[in-house]
Amino acid sequence: MTALAFVLAGCGSADPNVGGGSAAAPFQPVAQEEGSEITIWVDATRVPAVKAYQAARPDVKIKMVTYSGGANGSNELQTKVQLFDRTGSGWPDVVWPNTQDISWATAGEKPFAAPLDGLVPQSTLDGYADGALERCQVNGKLYCLRNDLAQVVLWYNKPLMDQWGYTVPTTWEEYQALGEKVAREHPGYLVGTAGDAYSEEIYFWASQCPASVLTGEKAVRVDLRDAKCTRMASLLDTLMTAGSMARTTVFDAGFIANNASKVLLMPGPSWYGQVLFNETFKTPAGQIAAAPPLKFAGDQETFTGSVGGGIWMVSSHSKNLKAGADFVQWVTTNEDFLKTSGTYPADKSAAKVWLEKQASENYFAADVAPVFEAAAGQVWPDWAATTQYSQEAIYSSTILPALTAGDTLTSKLPDWQTAIEQKARSLGYQVN
Repeated sequence: MTALAFVLAGCGSADPNVGGGSAAAPFQPVAQEEGSEITIWVDATRVPAVKAYQAARPDVKIKMVTYSGGANGSNELQTKVQLFDRTGSGWPDVVWPNTQDISWATAGEKPFAAPLDGLVPQSTLDGYADGALERCQVNGKLYCLRNDLAQVVLWYNKPLMDQWGYTVPTTWEEYQALGEKVAREHPGYLVGTAGDAYSEEIYFWASQCPASVLTGEKAVRVDLRDAKCTRMASLLDTLMTAGSMARTTVFDAGFIANNASKVLLMPGPSWYGQVLFNETFKTPAGQIAAAPPLKFAGDQETFTGSVGGGIWMVSSHSKNLKAGADFVQWVTTNEDFLKTSGTYPADKSAAKVWLEKQASENYFAADVAPVFEAAAGQVWPDWAATTQYSQEAIYSSTILPALTAGDTLTSKLPDWQTAIEQKARSLGYQVN
């Protein structure tokens, strides 16, 4: 047994349940070929990451392949891995998967994902934000590294808020009241939208709605009748009826042309600052600021949602695990590379440098660092972000057409409940 095999086998021996499936033997890597070429699968957005790594490590042989990256609930990676499993070849060494891919990629007698315990130094793992690696951990083993965080905060237009004498809300009740006031006093201005595919992750996740809560290895609780779901649906319905809550996506060409300049408030992920307001909306510098996540007045703790926060995975079939592990470490921790990223790094040291870079550019109307840092630790942990089914895909097919037709969210909660249950059961989940 090679030294690498011995380390990895030792890491896995304490827990017989590898991945999400039944008992399996400790991980045994395939015969390693040090210096061999590694194939990296990425979506188009991650291409610069591979190129940056190649520039930093010119001696590493890399073949880059672009694919969907699991966008919009795509199961492209799973489908291709199933084919490779049958033919016995073709697996990539490193992938940028969808977070839902963790569920199947860590299951079975020979999981696709390689456990990174023993491949990545503990000192490196200790550098990630608290809770950042939780979605990568299955049965006590670590199967991926977190690229970035996408904690939801409250974005707002500071000059307009000041001009109109409005106070930034701290609770959802204050947010609703302000949204109704804006509709009356400044019609056409918006405090958010429920029309994005990920709107449920912004609003319902923050409200601690049990749309999908893992209660077992393949068991979920789905209860959209819960008061923490209905209260948010009612709030959104009230603001949509008033006219200050949009029903379309912020990336729609019509929204960008007609509504981008009229966003007063917008709950959304940390990447909204650069990706949405700066690059997409072209909002001038000095206008946009971020406030802490909101909470309902009766709640003891403040929780928020998360929209994205990608991961990197190394294949258990890789013949060069050393290079694969080095890549996923570098791309998630290298400060020089990450400081210019549009998203908030999961690594704490890289995040600090990223925030310093943001401050130096003087784009935001106020310092976002304390808000981002606090919100990073406030993401509600019970929302099942790694089930095999995509909440975004279900919300898109069930809720978005209804909102476009003018229906209320409250009236569609039963349909949404049924859609989640049916999808979960079709994938073998027990639904409570």
